Amino acid sequence: MPDVVVQPTGVSPADVLAVARGMARVTLAPSTVEAMATSRSIVDKIESDGRPVYGVSTGFGALANTFVAPERRAELQHALIRSHAAGIGAPVSREVVRAMILLRVRSLALGHSGVRPLVAHALVDLLNHDITPWVPEHGSLGASGDLAPLAHCALVLLGEGWVLGPGGERIDGGEALRRAGLTPVELSAKEGLALINGTDGMLGMLLLAIDDAAHLFTMADVTAALSTEAMLGSDRPFLPELHAIRPHPGQAVSAANIHRLLQGSAIMDSHRDDLAHAVQDAYSIRCAPQVAGAARDTLVFVETTAARELVSVVDNPVVLPDGRVLSTGNFHGAPLGFAADFLAIAAAEVGAIAERRVDRLLDVTRSRDLPAFLSPDPGVNSGLMIAQYTAAGIVAENRRLAGPASVDSVPTSGMQEDHVSMGWAACRKLRTVLDNLTSLLAVELLAGVRGLQLRAPLTPSPAGQAALAAVGGYAGEPGPDIYLAPVLEQARATVSGRALRTEIESTTGPLN
Repeated sequence: MPDVVVQPTGVSPADVLAVARGMARVTLAPSTVEAMATSRSIVDKIESDGRPVYGVSTGFGALANTFVAPERRAELQHALIRSHAAGIGAPVSREVVRAMILLRVRSLALGHSGVRPLVAHALVDLLNHDITPWVPEHGSLGASGDLAPLAHCALVLLGEGWVLGPGGERIDGGEALRRAGLTPVELSAKEGLALINGTDGMLGMLLLAIDDAAHLFTMADVTAALSTEAMLGSDRPFLPELHAIRPHPGQAVSAANIHRLLQGSAIMDSHRDDLAHAVQDAYSIRCAPQVAGAARDTLVFVETTAARELVSVVDNPVVLPDGRVLSTGNFHGAPLGFAADFLAIAAAEVGAIAERRVDRLLDVTRSRDLPAFLSPDPGVNSGLMIAQYTAAGIVAENRRLAGPASVDSVPTSGMQEDHVSMGWAACRKLRTVLDNLTSLLAVELLAGVRGLQLRAPLTPSPAGQAALAAVGGYAGEPGPDIYLAPVLEQARATVSGRALRTEIESTTGPLN
């Protein structure tokens, strides 16, 4: 994997994914080092002039009017990191911490933070030596950005705090630096504040969620097509001319995917001209593109928001090229919190409609001659009955998680920070919703494949045949009840992975 080179214009979403999930190495462009050095020279001049400037020669938050003597300003920065590393709870995942560190490097690279290049180099060293700070899940209110999570990262630069070990255990931060041959950083004026002020944790989680959601929304089209085929549904509601008259872009994309996935099916052909066939399928089948398409359009909005944030200066205070150092509110996470909450709502509904299709597949009164609970011998065997229970419970949890975090606010810092975004919480629960969506699509994938197996000797579409081959390998053929939990775990891996999608696309062409 090629190195990710941090430019003074920032990084791309693909860069973040490469570092967070692909373990790509990171380097700083020479122009980035120059931009940071120029910014630092302004802070040095403020120091020499003795001017009172927030974060340089004063305290923080409610202590912003407290002057700090020059000889204690380095101490101030170190004390800031230690006091703000006050999170609690289980550690957030390695990929989130790596994304957060890269985005903090990006923030410093924009040349408005007034830090020495060596600080950014020290963060890069953590990434390139696979040193992942232990960042607790609770601590951030999303304003002034992700203070506590970023402080836990910065604390390791000082040779303190904890690091995630290979097995998830905690390792002393100083020991981790020593093992890697790295030296702790001695911070100067402004640098502690520049390491912790900003939206990097929120943005990192949101970028990871965007990547997951884009794939899962396509897989939702795949599982919807499998269910439609297994239930002897019609492909006519997915014709392009029906979606051209309601021009929501995402809806057209999902409809085109499902229609393409259903072609070449002997199962579909078996009832295409049957006058006794239902005139209209149920909403969960017929309206699949409308729901998944609306989720896709929501995702486009979220992608736009994240792209704007990627080129934003979110530090406070900011160093302007003309020498001014000004306070700003750009660290407030409202844009990201709103986006995460909106996407969580959309993803929850994609999962909810998938569960409704599973329920229809299992119900002998609605599944068009499939056996009860997709068991060839119902009564003695329960088939996928309890798998649908599991899906129903997950749908209920996602509905609770879809309640917006960003409408909440708890004032802090002696009412100085009297409105916070809760964006960190919004992004954390979005990732849970998407993980739950993976499970829901896994249940539908298994149910859809079981339904297609039970339509034999009729053969499904090429997409359906690919799903039969992939899932049948670990789920077997319909028969006596089996231990389902391991099968569902493998179905989750099939949904989250790319192998089945790649195999399907080899027959249908690319899915959007």
